Amino acid sequence: MTHVKVHPLVSPWGRFGLYSFFIDAPEPAIVDTGIASSPAEGMVPALEAIGRRIEDVRWILLTHGHIDHVGGAYALWELTGRRAQVVIHEADVAMLRSRRAHVDEYLRDRAQYLNDPEGEAKVTAAANAVISGEMEPTMLLKGGESLSLGGDVTVFVHWIPGHTPGSVAYVIDGQRSAFVGDAVQVHGAANGFPGYVDPVAYRASLRYLRDEIRPQHLYLGHPYRRADGTPYGVELDADQAREAFQGSLDIEAGVSEAACRCLQDGLRETDSPYSPFAPVAERLGYTGDPTLEPSPFFTSMHGYRTHFNQNS
Repeated sequence: MTHVKVHPLVSPWGRFGLYSFFIDAPEPAIVDTGIASSPAEGMVPALEAIGRRIEDVRWILLTHGHIDHVGGAYALWELTGRRAQVVIHEADVAMLRSRRAHVDEYLRDRAQYLNDPEGEAKVTAAANAVISGEMEPTMLLKGGESLSLGGDVTVFVHWIPGHTPGSVAYVIDGQRSAFVGDAVQVHGAANGFPGYVDPVAYRASLRYLRDEIRPQHLYLGHPYRRADGTPYGVELDADQAREAFQGSLDIEAGVSEAACRCLQDGLRETDSPYSPFAPVAERLGYTGDPTLEPSPFFTSMHGYRTHFNQNS
């Protein structure tokens, strides 16, 4: 079986770099696409440096629908001469089809806590600026599919919801190289807090990755951080992957305990920037800025609140 090389492709943006990955298969693939400028400014020169051409990419594999993962999809598709297949899970496809879907997500999950009268306008402007185009995918995923990248190279699709409803892992058959986007958060990235819309699904997906996939090579969408703030990087070996899975589960357990206690005691509005979840930040010793979009603190807190209300 052919061993497939993987090359990270980084594009600068904001507080952290955006990472995509080039799978050097007979039908080459790029996993995730950064923002509108990423294909031309980051991917083209990076591929030229290894003797590859962006025009030859035949698969665009999206791990989930967030703006910094699908923003460059249309631009990349255009650079392939519209020949590449664009693949995303059906639960996140609205984020590829519509810029407005990103605004609706903000209004649904975070706006009520951030109390920013300009918030909707800011998110709208960001979506217009960094999403290269609205588009229809060429393939909708449910999970369980196998994708042939030519020759004997096969990628299996695993549905791993939690970070978003439609998060997926792409796993190269035979070498257990797994691309998981933002589904393994540990202590989060720039904001120092793990972000997920569904904590129960997130927990189950971490266990599935750890116990069933057991990757030999794990590729992350951002350099997520350990408890001491040091980053893992985005290419993890088997031992580092197990550490990241267990660390993510341990951290989620602590967040879950603090959030559930806060919800059981009753939410109270205060002057704290973490309101109405100030006791959670206090119990966890979290001192990051919860207003920095996309605000993983309030995204996760809203997820716990939703589950608490459904089970009360």
